[in-house]
Amino acid sequence: MVYNYTAIGDSLTTGFGAMPGSGFVPVYRRMSEVSLRNFVAYTNLGINGMTTAELEQRVRYNSLFRQSLREADIITISIGGNDLIHAAKAVARHSSPPFSIFQTTLKESRQHFAGIMGQIYQAKAGAGKPYIIRIIGLYNPYPQMEEASGWVQQFNRQMAQYNNRVCGFADIYGAFTGHERQLLSIDNLHPNGKGYRIIAERLHKLGYGNLLRTY
Repeated sequence: MVYNYTAIGDSLTTGFGAMPGSGFVPVYRRMSEVSLRNFVAYTNLGINGMTTAELEQRVRYNSLFRQSLREADIITISIGGNDLIHAAKAVARHSSPPFSIFQTTLKESRQHFAGIMGQIYQAKAGAGKPYIIRIIGLYNPYPQMEEASGWVQQFNRQMAQYNNRVCGFADIYGAFTGHERQLLSIDNLHPNGKGYRIIAERLHKLGYGNLLRTY
């Protein structure tokens, strides 16, 4: 018996900032093998810098993404950080009120994320076997920017609404808050190996749903 794990998303999915093999994807895969007591094959489709709009396009039109999602027993999604980073940079560049920039970003990302989830459910329709989806929440890489934490938490609340018996939300915000120096890599933006392990542990704690009762 082999389980298939497909990871989609941004630089968190690629494991950027950590040593090879130390990103959350390979760590979580190893944890899932222990729980499922079977080999877990994985496909990492993470792309550095990816936004919710770009990921929606991939899951909608890219045949590799669609096929991998169709065949997956486990799916993880890390997305949204770049949307908010772009918004933060726009706030720094323009004199527009931060509220309107972040509000627009939040609204657009919510729509794109709904599109991503809709496409995944569509790809899984008639799959005929149990599967789980795990969404990774955001931490705030800009603790010094006062308004950023509020928007990150709003984004997380949007994603947490997808919680159901198939889909789980891994909340990592609190684990990173106040511990950025220990958990972020040298760029102060991406997690280091320790940070990625925390993400993997949060995913692991959500359990494996119906997968454990399949065979």
